[in-house]
Amino acid sequence: MQLELIKVHGSENEFFILDETLLERPLTQDELVSLTKIITDRNTGLLKGADGVLLVGTAKRKESGESMRVINNDGSEASMCGNGLRTVARYLSEKKKLDEFVIETMHADLQVKKAEEIGKNIQTFQVEISPVSFNVEKLPFNWKSENFIDQELADLAPGLKFSAVAVPNPHLISFVDHGTLTSLQFEKLAKYLNGKNPYFPDGVNISFVEELGKQEIFVRTFERGVGFTNACGTAMAASSLMYVLLKGGMIEEKIQVTNPGGMVQTIVHKHEDGTYWMDLIGNATFLNKVSISLEDILDSKLDNSNSVSLNEAKAYREFIGNFSAL
Repeated sequence: MQLELIKVHGSENEFFILDETLLERPLTQDELVSLTKIITDRNTGLLKGADGVLLVGTAKRKESGESMRVINNDGSEASMCGNGLRTVARYLSEKKKLDEFVIETMHADLQVKKAEEIGKNIQTFQVEISPVSFNVEKLPFNWKSENFIDQELADLAPGLKFSAVAVPNPHLISFVDHGTLTSLQFEKLAKYLNGKNPYFPDGVNISFVEELGKQEIFVRTFERGVGFTNACGTAMAASSLMYVLLKGGMIEEKIQVTNPGGMVQTIVHKHEDGTYWMDLIGNATFLNKVSISLEDILDSKLDNSNSVSLNEAKAYREFIGNFSAL
């Protein structure tokens, strides 16, 4: 069975888009996991690998429309991916000839739309990040109270304060100085909380956040199932929410969020019932179109692929020149 893949990135969070609706049959779960592990491997994978696979399918909760599933490069499934959603939004926008529509994800149907370019010749999309929950059971997080906001994990990281929120991916966020942002302490803590531990039985995305100025933050994320990434869309949205709640950030106004992979913008919104949701605005860059058979992938014969460059990487590199340094 021949597969047509598109290698993409949002803030250099790289993925392969696979449109399952174009296949002669759906992939089995075992095939999907094996395919993802093989093509995304950073040493031996396709086009130097990726952070995961974005599977485009048919929506199940409504009569028509498309869905997105996120398979991490270790084969696990994430409930959502903000950077990936922007690239799928672009793919479906071009396929459907629509500028605004809804994409079904694991826990929510999310509004997406084409946005004003964030940089010169940068395809830009705006996507909804929701639902938001502060209930520790939603993450899940084994903690003695219902919420965990601006508190210490004294036995793990004395002196640092963390906040836990699901958006719906689970996130643990701490505002830190620059030295802590790049410290070995970050990696040690992240690996511990994503291994066998008494706090997060399913692991957690961990972000250290540095305040850079008014409505401007830097976010570095260790992503569950992946490790340190150039960017994590839901982490940047969750960090922006905590910036508004804890650090005086402005609601309903754009926040500039820089990361190791570039820059995005976020907007934190509040519903009348007191719940929150965020917009995530950033690039949706297409790097390569790839054609290869499923059989060759599963046999690790990746040299049998045919790849065509889409010539968008240079414009993005020029755009991030002022943003991407740690």
